[in-house]
Amino acid sequence: MTRSTLHPAGARARKAGADGVRAQLLLLELSPLILFAIVVVLFGLAADRFLTLATLNNVVIQAAHIAIIAIGMTFVLLTAGIDLSVGAIMYVVVAIVTLYLGDLPLAVSFPIGLLVGLLIGCINGFFIVVVRVAPFITTLATLFIGRGVALFMTDTAMVFANDDVLTLGQTDWLGLRSSIWVFGVVFVVAFVVLRSTPFGRQVYAVGQDPAAAAKAGLKVPLILFGVYAISGVCAALGGLVSLTQVAAASSTFGFQKEFPVIAAAVLGGTSLFGGRGTVVGTAFGALLIQTVETGLVMSNTDPYAYPLVIAGIIFLAVLVDAQRTRIAARLNRRKIRIDDPQDRG
Repeated sequence: MTRSTLHPAGARARKAGADGVRAQLLLLELSPLILFAIVVVLFGLAADRFLTLATLNNVVIQAAHIAIIAIGMTFVLLTAGIDLSVGAIMYVVVAIVTLYLGDLPLAVSFPIGLLVGLLIGCINGFFIVVVRVAPFITTLATLFIGRGVALFMTDTAMVFANDDVLTLGQTDWLGLRSSIWVFGVVFVVAFVVLRSTPFGRQVYAVGQDPAAAAKAGLKVPLILFGVYAISGVCAALGGLVSLTQVAAASSTFGFQKEFPVIAAAVLGGTSLFGGRGTVVGTAFGALLIQTVETGLVMSNTDPYAYPLVIAGIIFLAVLVDAQRTRIAARLNRRKIRIDDPQDRG
């Protein structure tokens, strides 16, 4: 048989294969929703009080600070970077605000706390962009240095916020807790920046191919510096939001918060390899993790099992991301073959 008679059958087979790959990719993209549905059903059966509006409201309140920090982490992950210092930034900022700025109005002390987070984020950006130290190493060093500084300032003792901080945390506006409003503002701003501004489009471009972005005239170093500054501010804000909820911080405040934060972003569809992700998915990922934690508490699960469950979620998030990336690459290769001009006619 001639090549012309074989070609249509071969093309159909390749397109069918591509459709199968797309179906697998869609299933992976929907995996957070599927997991969320399974979690809700299981905990709903295990605890009668789980499926209530009060529980939903509590989940959102408790997830607010994780979601805020995860949104900042999303900017970093979109550039194929990582920020392990977010938990330490939380602790440093809270230690400074409670120990040295407690007598100042919140309208003064909280912005100063955000500036501290911005400064640490800029330090990360400087070493990553200018000194060219790998993001993992830079932020890991900042994690240990920041936590050490905070422990030195607090002398490893618990620090307490003033009554104004606790009052702010318990304040409701239009029926919603203040932490939810702060999360909502951060979410909207980040959504608009990534979706509708040149900077947001440049962040995606750098994550997809930094060399191509540089050749296109984008200021890649400045963009990378900016995302770590954003992450620092979001970590500081998340720490302050958490402080308003508990009004105190022990030596473990913010400890290992980087793990659920990264898991929230990756569960929501943000790739560890850069160039793909949304703040909508990140917010959903944070709510999913907090839903699991709340369900474990309400179902009287052994507290020692909590880290195992969270570790499982993190492993699942990384596994799903790796599979998504692999299948997306296969799909692109198949598309190139299908669209090859030599196969036409």
